[in-house]
This record gives sequence, structure tokens and C-alpha cells, in this order.
Amino acid sequence: MVELPVLLVKIHRNFILRKVMNFDKLLNLVSSDNALSICVDSRAIVNGDIFVAVKGTVYDGHDFIDQAIDNGAEYIVSQKDKSSIEHRASSIETIIVDDSTEAAALLAQARWGNPASRLTNLAVTGTNGKTTVAYLVRSCIQKAGQKCGLIGTVIYDTCSGDSRQASLTTPDCLTIAAGQHEMLKNGAKYMVIEASSHALSQNRLAAVNFKAAAFTNLAGDHLDYHKTEEDYLAAKTRLFSTLSQDAVAVLNKQSPQAGLIAKQTDAKILWYAIDEPADTTAHIESMDMSGTVFTLKYANQSTIVKTPLLGRYNVSNSLAAAGLCLAAGFDLETIAAGLSAQQIIPGRLEKIDWTGDFSVLVDYAHTDDALKNVLSTLKPLCSGKLRVVFGCGGDRDRTKRPRMAKVAEQLADFIIVTSDNPRTEKPDDIISDIVTGFENGPAIPYSELRHTKYEQRATKIIEPDRKKAIELAMETAGKDDIVLIAGKGHETYQIIGKQKFDFSDKKIASEYLKKWIRNG
Repeated sequence: MVELPVLLVKIHRNFILRKVMNFDKLLNLVSSDNALSICVDSRAIVNGDIFVAVKGTVYDGHDFIDQAIDNGAEYIVSQKDKSSIEHRASSIETIIVDDSTEAAALLAQARWGNPASRLTNLAVTGTNGKTTVAYLVRSCIQKAGQKCGLIGTVIYDTCSGDSRQASLTTPDCLTIAAGQHEMLKNGAKYMVIEASSHALSQNRLAAVNFKAAAFTNLAGDHLDYHKTEEDYLAAKTRLFSTLSQDAVAVLNKQSPQAGLIAKQTDAKILWYAIDEPADTTAHIESMDMSGTVFTLKYANQSTIVKTPLLGRYNVSNSLAAAGLCLAAGFDLETIAAGLSAQQIIPGRLEKIDWTGDFSVLVDYAHTDDALKNVLSTLKPLCSGKLRVVFGCGGDRDRTKRPRMAKVAEQLADFIIVTSDNPRTEKPDDIISDIVTGFENGPAIPYSELRHTKYEQRATKIIEPDRKKAIELAMETAGKDDIVLIAGKGHETYQIIGKQKFDFSDKKIASEYLKKWIRNG
């Protein structure tokens, strides 16, 4: 029998249960050599499994307890009163808890020998920049000769040498615990994870003690889920309110919400800023289409970082990554080398490789703040026209749609509004919401301009077919223009209805440009 890890016991003592002995017994059972399987999906249950009824974004696991029992669950962990399922579960062990998500996390950690306690865990949250910060942290740790697992929007990497595409920015606690176990088995000592607001509000990171956590920024997004900006910020703040006094909160001094977060944490605070007094600072020396050079300063030390990443916001992301690595004990020179070594962040201002006289980039920007950052970065670097293709996702925050149009109109010279993961909404309805944000003349459907010199008549075009929109943006591009294809970035699919179809902005643009070259 494997002893219950000390950290797990400590967490468990603060976990209010109506049947303490039952949960203790369950923890010991999942810690044993013949460990039971834990499921939060009733469809995956087999005989003898533990089913933990967790309330998710769309479904509540408590509604599927009967199905779990039918499939052979031997133990039910529930937040509801046992009497509500007693008629079906007379021979089933039922444990009632205050927070079944936290219970699932405790059980998952116990199942895998509490891997979280044997890793240095680092996290980053914020509306924008999480993926870039996570990649940069991993690069810095690799420069120090160490292995670092990464769980985030783009990849799920357990240091096996075979990372896979992520399905969620922050997966459920079972996936996290299993991933941490794999990281340890593969020789990793560190993990960096992107903490989404959904995951934080649903407590998916329970039972993981973080050495440090970073906050990048807060912009309008996810109000379809959080309803108010206050609730959205509260979800982000939850990561910092659970940090211990020995941990470090790495906070963006130039974000208005960071001061509010600072008041809610017991952790030590490391402030970062560009060209302002802070614990860690940066000064941009130069920036062009080949990259950015900046001076990184900390504790009376300074060093130069040369990164191919563009934009002031990416310098800020670099500072967030540096703060996490400083908190983990790495020196400034190693950190600078790691920041300089990261060549690309998939789908983040990623350049399409071709030899033509205009540039094409894909970016994940799908909020007005992110689009503003990207366009503001490209505008001074563009000696021709700045062209942008963008849309907005269906079944998501509708309030940002006109705001994205307003940003595009202010900063781009030529705009094509198109479809982007419409899901169960009609693309035309989404586009109608978007174009209400234009203030200086309407957007004209491309179908009305096909037989004219459309660029002379309009600078804002509507083309719902995303493939055609991308090709149109490049077809009309001239010398020294920059074409930005925004919204999907690294994604390789388009969600229409409830189905995923193969679709990659990068692939479509690359294939079109190759055909362009072949045809002269």
C-alpha cells in the first residue's frame, strides 16, 4: 500500500466532507498498487470504477449518475444529498463532498502518486499572451539543460518527444495528474501550464501547488460564460488567492487589474513593466520585421535579448516568462538565452515562408485587444498597405464583435470580414454583428463588387467563405503590403454546426502562394 502523500493529507484536512472515513478509504484505495480508475465521464465507466460527478461548462455530471451506475461504477462521489440517488445506489459506496471538482483532483493526484508535489509548477493566466509565455518559459528552462512539461492551448507536452495537439487550454484534473506523472517518468522537473478562466472558475487546478503564477492582462472576452467583467477577473484572481506565502505572483504593473489581484494574494509579488520602475523591466532597443531587440533588467543586472517575436506586447510576455523563471531559481543570462532561442510561437504572428514582395502572417487574435496589439505592431513596420482578414466565433461573447471591427477600421487599410468557427450560429448573423462596429462607411459584400475594380470603391469587404477571403486578401496585395489573417492562428479546423472540418489558415495561405509562384 502506498502511503497517502503528506501534501495530499494536508489539502484533504481542509476539505470539508460529510463522510471523512469514506473519503479517506477512497484516497487509500486509489493510492494502492491495484488502483481504481477515476472517471468524470459516465460513458467511460467500467465495472469497479469511481465516478466523480462534476459540474462542467455544458453538462452537470450529477445528471449522469444513473448512467454511471448502469455502466458499473462502484463508487460515486457527489455534491448532492445521497438520498437523491439512494434508490439506485443501495449497493454503491456514495461519498458526499462540498466540492466534487476538488475531490476529483485529490483522487487523481493520489492515483498517480501525487506528481504535483514532485514538480516545480508554474502557471500563467490572462486574456492574451498565455501561450507565448508558456512557450518562452519552456525555452528558458530547456536552455538551463532541464526538461519542462507544457500544458496549454496549442500542445500537451509531457517531454516524451511526441507532444500532441491540445483539446482544451486547461484540461480536467485527471488529465493534468496523468500528464504530470508522465512528465516525471520522462525526466522533467518543471511544468508550465496555461490557466484559463473557465478552468479556474471550475477549480480544475485544485491540488496543484504552484511555485509561481503570472498574470498578463485582462480584456473583453468570455462574457458569454462569466457574464460580467467582475466575474471574469474573479476567476483569474482565484489562481493567485490560492498561492502560498512561499510562492511568487508575477504581475504586469501596466495592467489596471494587477493591483486588484495583488490585494488578493499572500504570495510574494514580482512586478514587471516596460520602461517603468518595476522588479523586472525591459527597454526596447529596436524592432523590425526580422524581430525585436530589448534590454532585460533585474536586481541591478542587465542583458540583451534578441527575439524574432514582434511587438511591444511580446516584450511584455517575455517579462512575464522571465518573472516565472526567476521565481523558479534561474539566472538572468540563462533566461535571456532562452527568450532569444524561441523562434516561433505557433499561430502567433507566424510568418508564411515565401519569397514574394509582400508579407503574410497568421495570428490567433480573436479579441479586440489582441487584434489591436497585433495591428499596432505591424502598422509602423508596413511601408505598403496593412490588410486584415478576420471574423468572430459563433456561440461566444457577442459583445466583442463590433469592437473588433472598430479596431480593424482604425488600424488597417483594407479589411475583409469573414467566418470564423460559426458553430451553431449563421455566419451572416455573426458578420452582421461585426459590421455594426464600422463607423466610416459600410462593408460591402464581395459578390456585389466582383465585376468592378473593388479596391477603388471599398476598403471594407464581406466574404463569408473564409478560404475565398484569405485568397482575396493575397490576390489584392501589392508590393510591401502586409496581410494579417487573424482569429484562428494554430487551429487546423473550422467548426460549423457541431462538426469540425479540416481548415488551416496557414495551409490555405501557403498553398495559394505556392500556386502564385508557379503561375509567375
